[in-house]
Amino acid sequence: MIPLGELKPVLTTLLLPPASPLLLVFFGLLLVARKKAAGLVLIFLAAAALWLLSCHGVAVWLAHNLLPQHPPVIAAALKTGGVQAIVVLGGGVHPVAPEYGEPQASPAAAMRLRYGVWLSRQSGLPVAFAGGLGWGAADGQVISEGEVARRAAQQDYGLALRWVDTQSRDTMENAQFLKPLMEKDKVLRIALVTHAWHMPRSVRAFERAGFIVTPAPMGFVLPSRNGVLLWTPSTDGLSTSQLILKEWLGLLVQRFT
Repeated sequence: MIPLGELKPVLTTLLLPPASPLLLVFFGLLLVARKKAAGLVLIFLAAAALWLLSCHGVAVWLAHNLLPQHPPVIAAALKTGGVQAIVVLGGGVHPVAPEYGEPQASPAAAMRLRYGVWLSRQSGLPVAFAGGLGWGAADGQVISEGEVARRAAQQDYGLALRWVDTQSRDTMENAQFLKPLMEKDKVLRIALVTHAWHMPRSVRAFERAGFIVTPAPMGFVLPSRNGVLLWTPSTDGLSTSQLILKEWLGLLVQRFT
């Protein structure tokens, strides 16, 4: 039997745009043959949904109305507030990077690591990183995200990561696998670094694992375009809406698990 975790990427992809609206278009085409009006209405609604979800303005609205909001953290106040360490969550790996000859962090993971390093320099706190081989990892990925981050932190920033999880496959396991590593050093009060849209689910996962969490979000979804472009479909708007809806679904599932 296939583990449920391995089905998560497939099921999530089918539930989220663009797959879900496209599936509705397909069902609408099938329905047209028997009930033309109902089929055309379904096709129109699916196309309209895909258009709207591809607009950055809709992504901003979704982010501020579906997900709890956490403000930026004040770096200088972390240590005085009792925080013992900074925890950076992984965000993906490019398993093949011919220009470097070795795997590289994805843009999302690189942004999170950079912010974590900046917070460390501002506060003097040590840094942990969580990321193994995710459920949706490419077949060619053989090095964990944690190892890629360890190398990047040293090469690019001259920083040695204090704790590195290399086994976790999702956010819940990020928390569960880091806990024993950091507990050995009696570290439970952390500043958690991840994208703003990923923060609500991450905070819940780490608090469930026993950490005392200060959210340190980055990569906020903001209305960064002019009025016309804000409501013009784009791949960026679609991908942002997809990420937000994924986190919203994750929060719903988290409540019942």
